[in-house]
Amino acid sequence: MKLAVAGCLILVMISGALVALTRRPVRQVLMISVHGLFLSMLFLLLQAPDVAYSEIAVGTALVPVMFLTVLASIRGGGRRNVPR
Repeated sequence: MKLAVAGCLILVMISGALVALTRRPVRQVLMISVHGLFLSMLFLLLQAPDVAYSEIAVGTALVPVMFLTVLASIRGGGRRNVPR
């Protein structure tokens, strides 16, 4: 059990560093999602399933979708067809 927690902690540290070191915003959002997945695995190993489910819902799904939506609106210019 301790070996699995230690391995998961190493994965969390590596994925967190990759989130910070990634330059492209879309790849960074994908790395945030992977980081959330590793965190949820760690929470499951630490016998905190409620926190793991919350991390899966928020950190792996909701936040990346919001970030990708913002990135799409920024790249699209954020303009909508508004009548003058």
